[in-house]
Amino acid sequence: MSGNAAPTLETARVVSQEALTEDTMSLWLEVSFVPKARPGQFVSFYLDDPSRLLPRPISICDFERRLSLLRFVYRIAGEGTRQLSLLRTGDSVRVMGPLGNGYPMEEMAGKRVLLIGGGLGIPPMLGCLTDAYREPCDRESFRLPPKAVNAALGYRSAPFMLSDFSEKTHVYLATEDGSAGVKGNVLTAIREEMAPSDLIFACGPKRMLAAVASYAAERCIPCYVSLEERMACGVGACLGCVAKTKSEDPHYHVPYRRVCTDGPVFYAPDVDFS
Repeated sequence: MSGNAAPTLETARVVSQEALTEDTMSLWLEVSFVPKARPGQFVSFYLDDPSRLLPRPISICDFERRLSLLRFVYRIAGEGTRQLSLLRTGDSVRVMGPLGNGYPMEEMAGKRVLLIGGGLGIPPMLGCLTDAYREPCDRESFRLPPKAVNAALGYRSAPFMLSDFSEKTHVYLATEDGSAGVKGNVLTAIREEMAPSDLIFACGPKRMLAAVASYAAERCIPCYVSLEERMACGVGACLGCVAKTKSEDPHYHVPYRRVCTDGPVFYAPDVDFS
């Protein structure tokens, strides 16, 4: 997954923003670099606050490529994201992107694909689903039959964004408290409903990804995971978001990779989840 296009720093226009839950927001931006963006990549947001110099990295959730729009779903977790949540239609915000590696969409061709998302790892899975069926399609290999791509979504309690997925594909749903779908986690739902798959894309907490990687390995299913780490610079300079891997980095000769530039999407067997 190399050859990413150089990121662009620009001022984006806010098209809309709404609350999905008490602390979860959905933001649509108009940006020029939409043609370069791929599912699994992220964008850094720069706030007009001199006390907050570091950007806020947020994964791309969805695309409206013909309209040059990107969607972001994020949780209000601190002062930075609180300020971001105050943006309204017509406002502007400085952003840089697309950043990082995305999912290898070309691997979907001819396969039954299972998208697995947990918590805030759910939004990037919608982008994979949208791009898998986008029309017009610039690569014939992306043309997939309906329902070739399914989703397994896991929540602690009340689901959000569920209709975005259920309108497009079948959803294997799990909640920890049993309020919707199967009581348990995403693997509970997958096993109970015997979800078929030849390829897995996943994003979520590390513990969930470790379980998904083990599940895929047991069944010899190729699996790609997007790691969640705290990012500072977003461009690989600070080395603050490294993840442990099973092989050495060719430049630094240590068993770690920078999540912001070498990832956030990795081939699951390459990641050391211990």
